Amino acid sequence: MARDYPLEKVRNFGIIAHIDAGKTTTSERILFYTGMSHKIGEVHEGDTVTDWMEQERERGITITAAAITCFWNPTYMGTDTSYKHRFNIIDTPGHIDFTSEVKRSMRVLDGAVVVFDGVAGVEPQSETNWRYAEEANVPRICYINKLDRTGASFEKSFASILERLSTKAVRLQIPVGAEGDFSGVVDLLSMKAYKFEGEMGKEVIAYDVPENIKAEAAKYRAELVERIVENDDAVMNDFLEGKEIPLETLKKTLRKGVIENKIFPVLTGRRRNTPRIR
Repeated sequence: MARDYPLEKVRNFGIIAHIDAGKTTTSERILFYTGMSHKIGEVHEGDTVTDWMEQERERGITITAAAITCFWNPTYMGTDTSYKHRFNIIDTPGHIDFTSEVKRSMRVLDGAVVVFDGVAGVEPQSETNWRYAEEANVPRICYINKLDRTGASFEKSFASILERLSTKAVRLQIPVGAEGDFSGVVDLLSMKAYKFEGEMGKEVIAYDVPENIKAEAAKYRAELVERIVENDDAVMNDFLEGKEIPLETLKKTLRKGVIENKIFPVLTGRRRNTPRIR
């Protein structure tokens, strides 16, 4: 039963954004990649899991906050959930008329994924929801979505986050290609590129960072590492002494900074076959 699940393995996180940024679609991708659903629901087709009300499916918007559960452990591929973390995902409304649902949800969240439209960047309700998260001291991950759309720009959207929300934001991923040429993402920590192929992008394929963006990726990785090591004195000392910081140490230190709201990592993807947050 849910109440018997170890509390240290339970995480409550919300998906928050301006209307039409892709919150519900992102939730559907999470359910698919964690094995909780075998088909990615689409808002425009009215077959998503979280938009269960008839009015939501007719209008293609989220009206009430919906809670869904999935289990995840990237190193365990079996079916025994005791080896996995339980994620309770709260998909919140983006429309200003239902903003009270977002504010109420903040009380129970361990963290939030803030979704941004890759064309519009930060929008009015993005700012409102960000403020609610600030008031509730909720840690955040930023996700710039829909970079396969015409007019989408990761850099412009990222700049709008820095300008209008927080200077604590830092790139954790950068896109490979733009608009119609968007083909994957670069994980700046591991310095590996990932593309998503097969039915609904289920096959995750790692490959070397393309030559044409290697210099850019190296530059942003250096910036990311500097921002991460600032969150731990011992790691900072090793860094200043010129020591190579192990990847696992960087991940642990990043996690510490995110939980303390000292850093907001920015990830990216496209609307269809959305890259996983690894």
